[in-house]
Amino acid sequence: MSKPDKGEPRSGSTRRQFLFGGAVAGVGAAAAVGIDYALNSSHTPPAAASTPLNGTEIVPFYGVHQAGIDTDAQAHATFIGLDLLDSTDRSALQRMMRVLTDDAARLTQGRAALADSEPELAVVPARLTITFGFGPELVARAGGESPSWLAPLPAFAVDQLQSELSDGDLLIQIAADDSLTVAHATRMLLKDARSFASVRWTQHGFRRAYGSVAPGTTMRNLFGQVDGTANPIPGTTDFDQLVWGTTGWLAGGTSAVIRRVRMTLDTWDKLDRTGREQSMGRTLSNGAPLTGTEEFDEPDFEATNAIGFPVIPEFSHMRRARSENTDERIFRRGYNYDIPPSGDEISDSGLIFVSFQADVEKQFTPIQKRLDDLDLLNEWTIPIGSAVFAIPPGCSEGGFIGDTLLT
Repeated sequence: MSKPDKGEPRSGSTRRQFLFGGAVAGVGAAAAVGIDYALNSSHTPPAAASTPLNGTEIVPFYGVHQAGIDTDAQAHATFIGLDLLDSTDRSALQRMMRVLTDDAARLTQGRAALADSEPELAVVPARLTITFGFGPELVARAGGESPSWLAPLPAFAVDQLQSELSDGDLLIQIAADDSLTVAHATRMLLKDARSFASVRWTQHGFRRAYGSVAPGTTMRNLFGQVDGTANPIPGTTDFDQLVWGTTGWLAGGTSAVIRRVRMTLDTWDKLDRTGREQSMGRTLSNGAPLTGTEEFDEPDFEATNAIGFPVIPEFSHMRRARSENTDERIFRRGYNYDIPPSGDEISDSGLIFVSFQADVEKQFTPIQKRLDDLDLLNEWTIPIGSAVFAIPPGCSEGGFIGDTLLT
């Protein structure tokens, strides 16, 4: 065999030697590290946290009411509206809700769904709640009787509704303090539902990050305003009367109104601080009514300024939302949304308005009619999506959500 020319590079051999030598060196280094670790007993793993991590917090799934309504609002939420397939009859609805309920119960308790391909993602529930709602078509296929309010809302002058963001037969609301938890639960539940329904719309919302504000702090929307100050307090008789249904298959349930409201922040930015506060009827600093000093002070709608005009303007959002009829109240649990803008816009943002009430016609609709007639905030808000759902009661272990309707 001839010897290589002295001028010929021996790259193949050199590379093999380098790689082989590197591998040996790597083994040697690893061994050295292991010996060092064994000889230095002071090098110990970090101690486990003395207090539970936020992600381990669990909200009970089973009960008289579904979770995710009177639960303290979590930082992240996904709302999904689905349309039933033509083949989904009453028997199929039973199967669908049994499967969805079983996996929802597992996921909310930090356990993997039955066919979970990523079970590691289920171990951090982070106060996960999963709430189901029924549209009129689902109730009809179940052979049930719909309440009169289970229908699209009346047409309002301010609406510019898009069909792809409105209505639906089945609602799934998924909320948690960790967005990865929400994403995983969403995927698992949509896998369960795909043999029975197709996705009509999906909306993602957010609030302040968990732990960034004190529990019970009123949410702020992207206008910078407090949003939901006048809410009834969960656990009180007042809340129970305003929110929970008492008759038929909806006893212990409620209704949900979900409206996607686009905020024209680009033009809102042109309004000065006084104008912003006048449009709302509250201060931006702490949400106090313009006649008070603290957020929860009762507004004085009779108060006038030095030249005789109302301190809280007639056109302010707060004034238009209020009624002398105390039954015309709702429980708000909304979320902000923000989508990457296109073109010359600075933002494509707004509010996923969510309210729960025992009767949409008697509670929500009168409020919205007053806002539709005269509310200065209408200058910067455009409702582009709208849906109404019946929220069935909770269930006991061994039952399923909707069993009061479907069995």
